[in-house]
Amino acid sequence: LSLARDWQSTKYGTNIMETLQRLHNRGSISTGYEIDNSLKIEADNTEYLSRTPSSNTNRQTFTYSTWVKRTEMGQTSALLEAYQDGTNFFILQFAGSKGRITVYNIDSGTDYGYTYTPAHRDTSAWYHIVFVSDTTNSTASDRYQLYVNGVRVTDITTDYGTPPQNYNNNVNSTITHNIGRRQDGNTYMSAYLAETHLVDGTALAPTTFGEFDEDSGIWKPKQVTGVTYGTNGFYLDYSTASDLGADKVAGGNSNDFTENNIAAADQATDTPTNNFCTLNVIANIENNAVVFTEGATVGSVSGGGNVSDHAMATMGFSSGKWYYEAYVTTGSTSDDAMFGFANTNGWYQGLGNDTYSAGAHQVGRWYYNSNTFTTTGATGWDKGDIVQIAIDCDNGKCWSGVNGTYSSGNPSTNTGGFDWDANVTNMSIGDLVIPVTRVLYTAPGTTYYNFGGYTLVPISSAASDANGYGTFEYAPPTGFHALCTKNLEEYG
Repeated sequence: LSLARDWQSTKYGTNIMETLQRLHNRGSISTGYEIDNSLKIEADNTEYLSRTPSSNTNRQTFTYSTWVKRTEMGQTSALLEAYQDGTNFFILQFAGSKGRITVYNIDSGTDYGYTYTPAHRDTSAWYHIVFVSDTTNSTASDRYQLYVNGVRVTDITTDYGTPPQNYNNNVNSTITHNIGRRQDGNTYMSAYLAETHLVDGTALAPTTFGEFDEDSGIWKPKQVTGVTYGTNGFYLDYSTASDLGADKVAGGNSNDFTENNIAAADQATDTPTNNFCTLNVIANIENNAVVFTEGATVGSVSGGGNVSDHAMATMGFSSGKWYYEAYVTTGSTSDDAMFGFANTNGWYQGLGNDTYSAGAHQVGRWYYNSNTFTTTGATGWDKGDIVQIAIDCDNGKCWSGVNGTYSSGNPSTNTGGFDWDANVTNMSIGDLVIPVTRVLYTAPGTTYYNFGGYTLVPISSAASDANGYGTFEYAPPTGFHALCTKNLEEYG
C-alpha cells in the first residue's frame, strides 16, 4: 500500500524530514548527568499537580525551571500557575496553535507580562524553559526574563506591560499553585515533564540547570548544585512512581505536590537525556483524522464512513535493528490497523496486515503499492493481542509477531521474515526510514503503541533491550533495540 503522495511535497513533509534528520542530537549527548524519569500528563484525563503554600514568601524574586516535551498542539498548556481567582493569578504557559510562551501576572485586574514570538511546535524534542522574575531590578527589561534551551528570548508579540519595580507576583503566595493546569479557564496540558525546580528568593541564570555541550553546542541538562531553594522552593524529579509529586530538595523542604488524576503508571523513561520515539502529532498524512493522546503513544479515529489515516513516528533510522509493539483494543472485526515504515520516497510498507481472516487479522502479510507478499506460517492477531514489529535496516528485512511468536522465522537469527530490500523497488538498505501506522475504522477505534519510553500497552514482564532501554511485554530479539536517542547515537 503506497502513500497518496510524496512526503517531501506534503503540507508538513519538509519540516518532518528535517526534524527526523536532526534527531540524533536530540537528547542523545553524553552529559555526565542522566535523568531517569519524567512525568506524563494528559489533558483528556485532567492530570495535573497542585500545591498551596502555607506562607507568603518572596513574591518579587524567583526562578522556575523545567524540561518539557509537548505531545499535543493547540492547547493552552500551563507550565506554572498561581491562582486565587479570575482577576488575581500568575501564568507561564504555551498558548495558541504556534505554542508561543506567555507569562503574565494579573493583580486585581491589572496585568503585566509578555507573549514571546518564537513558536514551540516540535513534538519530537525536549525544551528547557527557565523563567526568572526579579522585579527589584532597576533595569525594567530585566524584571521578567525567559530562556529557552539556554538562550534568552526577547522577541515579543504581545506586550502586556513591564512590571513596576518591586512588584509582587502571585507566585509564592498562599494560593493554589498548579503544574499542568490553568485553573483560570480550566484547561490542561499534554506533555512529558522532567526536572522541575522553583527557587524562592533567587534570580538564577539558566546555566544553573543546563549547559552547552562543548562539542555539538547543544543545550543539555546538568546536575544542579549549590542552590538555596528558599521556603516555598521545590524540586520535582518524578523518580518515585508512588509519589510523583514528591519534593526532592536535599535536606527536605517537603513542599510536595498533590497528584490529581495521576497514577504510578504515568511515570515515564522518556527524558531529556534519552529521548524516545512517539507518534508525530503534526504528521497526520491523509485526512488529519488521528487524535493523539497519552504522551503521543495512542492513536484514535472517530469512525464512520471508513475513516482512514496514516500517522508517522518522530524518529527515523538508516541502519541498525529496531523493535516496538502495538495493541488494538477497539473497533469491529472488519476494521484495519497496520504497523510499518516508509522511506523518504513516500513508499509505505505494511506489517501486521489489515486483512481479516478466520476471525483474526493476519500478521504474515506485507503490502507495498497495492502488492501483497505473504510469508509462511502466518499467525493471526485480534483485538487484545500484542503485535511485535522488528525492523532490520542492516539486512533490509522485517518481521511481525503476535504475543511472542513471529509469523515467519526468527529475527534473532536473521531467518525468515520479509526481505524488503529485495522485493520493494523504492526501498533500499541505507534509506532513512520512519515507523508509520495506518488506521481504518468503520466504528471508533484506538491503537496503542509502545516504543519503550511510555505506554498503556499491558505490560507484565517489563522486558528491555540489551542496553537496558525500553519497557516491553516481550524481550526485543537479539541485536534489536528500543527506538531512543541513546540507541540511535550508537546504531542508527
